[in-house]
Amino acid sequence: MRIEPIVPDRAFEIPSISALPPAAAASGFGQIVAAAASVLDRADAAESAFANGRGGLQEMIVERARADITLAVAATGAQRAAQALNTLLGMQI
Repeated sequence: MRIEPIVPDRAFEIPSISALPPAAAASGFGQIVAAAASVLDRADAAESAFANGRGGLQEMIVERARADITLAVAATGAQRAAQALNTLLGMQI
């Protein structure tokens, strides 16, 4: 029995992030991370304002609830993306 390696006709092209246009790099995941960071920043600012006596309790609770929901959605999305990737990598070709 003789085993020969499979040689592809051409090499696979792997796009780098720096090769993507700035608009494409800024869209998608980068925008999601930026939106989540801004929600968390607003929640931190509302908590600081309440602690310093400049903000209300209701505003602080609403901003923290928004941040919690954003984190829950982001965590669920990341988990589902990891599951999908795991499924793809587990496929037999």
